[in-house]
Amino acid sequence: MDNRAEMREFLASRRARIRPEDAGLPGGGGRRVPGLRREELAALAGVSVSWYTRLERGDATGASDSVLNAIADTLQLDELERRHLFHLTRGSQTRAARTRVRRPAVPAVRSTLQLILDQMTDLPAIVQNERADIVAMNALARALYSGLLSGSTGPWNHARYIHLDPGAKSFYRDWDEVAGDSAAMLHLTAAKNPHDNDLSNLIGELATRSDNFRVRWASRNVHEHRAGTKRVHHEIVGDIDLVYEALALAGEPGLTMYVNAAEPGSPSAEALRLLAAWSIPTESSSLPQQKENHD
Repeated sequence: MDNRAEMREFLASRRARIRPEDAGLPGGGGRRVPGLRREELAALAGVSVSWYTRLERGDATGASDSVLNAIADTLQLDELERRHLFHLTRGSQTRAARTRVRRPAVPAVRSTLQLILDQMTDLPAIVQNERADIVAMNALARALYSGLLSGSTGPWNHARYIHLDPGAKSFYRDWDEVAGDSAAMLHLTAAKNPHDNDLSNLIGELATRSDNFRVRWASRNVHEHRAGTKRVHHEIVGDIDLVYEALALAGEPGLTMYVNAAEPGSPSAEALRLLAAWSIPTESSSLPQQKENHD
């Protein structure tokens, strides 16, 4: 990904959402574009107009942490957006080292991790990398995400399923929110990994094949899954309401385990029990390993 272009679009979109009166400036008509003008933002942040204009055009030369924090404060960025701005800025400063990185789409996981997953028989659990490739899962997760797994022979990617598989809109009862969060997560990942060729190809594929994704990508929102709720509809057992926690794996950098659970005694817990009975675990639920692509 081109972090310079991403930084330009991100800053412009965040500047456009700040009303002058919210920044202590007089509002009123006569403005050709929404939000703050560049010169207004520069004055509020304590930088020169020419320097901020260069930054918004993607040139982060000389951008110190203190100046970036002042701009983030003026743009009223939340903590995640602030971190995103720093990733974009640092990525744009390393253009000379722009060596494309290609990794295995689904890298192998340690056997001990798969063993732990296999023994989590009551909780659907999957492991994903930052591109949303599904790296490993247990038997109950295979049953829960049977629609995703049946859509292709792999490598399985959650973002590709959400945005390109028609079945995702039936599976996720809050599909609009899920799709928005998915695009926003890819934005965050792209800023951290601007030279990941597989990630760039995935985003290009989604943008080419999905008008909806293009609109969501253009919003420049950022998001990360840490904990929350998930409302799905499974074709076998019906509606299931789940809570989830995202657990970073210290021994597997870049991988996250998502563990789902239902409220004890609830209809969703009964649905999971039926789903577990419907799915017959094999010796292991590990995914077939993908060959590394060096194209």
